[in-house]
This record gives sequence, C-alpha cells and structure tokens, in this order.
Amino acid sequence: MADNARAKKLADLIREVVAQKLQRGIKDPRLGSHVTITDTRVTGDLREATVFYTVYGDDEERKSAAAGLESAKGVLRSAVGAAAGVKFTPTLTFVADALPDTARTIDDLLDKARQSDEKVREVSAGAKYAGEADPYRKPGADDESDAAETDGDTAE
Repeated sequence: MADNARAKKLADLIREVVAQKLQRGIKDPRLGSHVTITDTRVTGDLREATVFYTVYGDDEERKSAAAGLESAKGVLRSAVGAAAGVKFTPTLTFVADALPDTARTIDDLLDKARQSDEKVREVSAGAKYAGEADPYRKPGADDESDAAETDGDTAE
C-alpha cells in the first residue's frame, strides 16, 4: 500500500498530464477548450484514479464532453503511464464535478436569505418596544416601591 504523499503526488501529475493532453493532444471537437480538469483523486493502492471535470456550457455540451472523455480514456491513460513511470498505470474514471452547481445553489439560498433579512428590517423599522425602552431595573430607582411591598408583607 502506497503512502498518501505518493498518491497525492500521482494525482497531481495525472491532473496536469490529462489537462495538457486535452488542451494540445486530442483533436476531438467535443473536448474543446470548454472542459476544465478540477481535481484528481487516486486510491491508496494507486490502481484507480478519479478525474473530476467541469464543462462550460449547457447540458448538451456536458453530455458530448462526457462521451468525448470516455472515448479518449485510452489515449489519456497511455499519456499518464508515459509521464508517471509507475509499474501499473491507474485506470481513469471521469466524473462531472458538482462544485459549480452546488455553488450556484448556495448563492441562490444566500440571495433568498438576504431578501428575507431585508423584509424583516423593513417591518421592524417602525416598530416600538412592547414596554419601556429599557426594561431592566436600576438600583435606587424603585427602592421606595420595594420597601412598601416588603412592609405590606410583614403586616399580614
């Protein structure tokens, strides 16, 4: 079993080699300049690598890019094997990265929260306290009323 530093180093190498090969070496029009390699993870035994990618475009372009990556998998694995010089070249699995979609969802939720906060600010702008402005007792301010209450309690 390889250590984590070696797996991380191999993952970084795979990410660089695949990105360079996609940019310069593969002439598939489905894999134009709109495919970006975002991350790569290698298993501890260095046998399998997962390559995360994003595609700039609509769903049709995402589907065609996924098909292009699947068809170019052998060429990309050969390029990784030549660059890595390891005994066994890891198998490549391409996974569409959900990070942009997740970020968009979080941005939408934050916008809703800001709108809700703004509505609360608007409603509370003219609001007044239910009681006095300062509801806390201050020492010495109500001493005579406290003394009258305690004297009344002892008379009974």
